[in-house]
Amino acid sequence: MPIITGPRKRHRATLAVVTALIVIVLGLALRFYGPGLGLPAFIVKYGGSILWATMVYVLLVALLPSMSWRQIGGLALAVAVIVEASRLIHTPWLDSFRLTLAGALLLGRIFSLWNILAYAIGILIGICIDGIAMRRASA
Repeated sequence: MPIITGPRKRHRATLAVVTALIVIVLGLALRFYGPGLGLPAFIVKYGGSILWATMVYVLLVALLPSMSWRQIGGLALAVAVIVEASRLIHTPWLDSFRLTLAGALLLGRIFSLWNILAYAIGILIGICIDGIAMRRASA
């Protein structure tokens, strides 16, 4: 996908915001209701990580709609890896924040290389959603 300009850029940003809201709702529903629905812990944990990374990708599309999917995908992966690596840093204030609901949802608590794989999958899903939306918008 080439760099986007003009009305297509605004349309792409608007679609990304709507998609981000949908992904956020799905992610929260999975985290809060998934265990009660009998979903395996693996699905709840890594499904949430996949949706978190998809959200990062689409929010970056909303903020930077003129960038290509490759640029945004690389940036989203960098953000995801930095957030995951930040779990290796322990300070009292950061650990206190991680114990809150917001801290757990935004930063997580425990470092895992498997999360990085889940993030990559989520970013690929975001790229696919973005590509489908832009093709439909062009048609």
